[in-house]
Amino acid sequence: MRNLNLDQVQTLVAIADLGTFAAAAQALHLSPPAISLHIKELEARMDTALLLRGRRQAVLTAAGEVLVAHGRQLLDASDELIDLVQRRASGREGLVKVGVSAGVSTRLLPMMLEQLSQRSPGVEVKLEAVGSAEAMQRLRAGSLDVAIVASPQPSSAEIVLTPWRNDPMVVLLPAAWKAPKRVTPDWLADKRWASFAPATQMHGLIAGWFGQAGHHPRPFLTLSYPGALKSLAAASQSAVILPLEEVEDQLQLPGVQVRHLSPRLMRPMAVAHRRDGSHNPAAAAVLEVLAAFALPG
Repeated sequence: MRNLNLDQVQTLVAIADLGTFAAAAQALHLSPPAISLHIKELEARMDTALLLRGRRQAVLTAAGEVLVAHGRQLLDASDELIDLVQRRASGREGLVKVGVSAGVSTRLLPMMLEQLSQRSPGVEVKLEAVGSAEAMQRLRAGSLDVAIVASPQPSSAEIVLTPWRNDPMVVLLPAAWKAPKRVTPDWLADKRWASFAPATQMHGLIAGWFGQAGHHPRPFLTLSYPGALKSLAAASQSAVILPLEEVEDQLQLPGVQVRHLSPRLMRPMAVAHRRDGSHNPAAAAVLEVLAAFALPG
């Protein structure tokens, strides 16, 4: 039995994305007859129609949709395999796919990557912004190697979870606001404050902090990135609750002020990786650097 031809699969994916045979031919630098031949041979191999040819656009059949969805995965795997072979041939150690949630510090990430490049210059990191629940799923599926996730997470036989950081949360305020030495839920509940988007660990932590004091205020604005949230306080738009290490670069700025929270609020994080991935030298190098930035509660 003949194996699947990945060039033909790539042609089908290009037609699905671009809508026409002509556009796919241009994108793939192939002649229109070559595109038509790829589809004809692929349909013969599958013994079914994969495309409905319209006057203006080609539309996938149900079988074509299945082949495109799984074909994308095959093409990605093929690219990764080629990259792996080339890395090994050139002496580079490897690529490590790291998932990071919205709560991971935009200050720490560059510092960690810089230390990794000094310790293990052959290791390359591909960062992917994913929520903690999705990161755990992708670790189990093997499409991530390491993830920094909110803690706690459900235990899993395949995944190793190691406590990483437990940072105190603080509130970043416009400098013009008259604030107490320690900010309480009672004081902040009726002020303009911004938060991370719903369904994130950070949003839940802050809602719980207010809830324990009997308050359930709605945030003035929700955003996904710490840098965007910090800019709101700097522009005198609202208060923002963030981990202390995220706002350390703001401590000496004239436009903002930082206050600790009362009662205290902590942000726990963990490092997760596949149990069978501990023998991967590149992933081990990343885990070693992450351990150097750990901050126990």
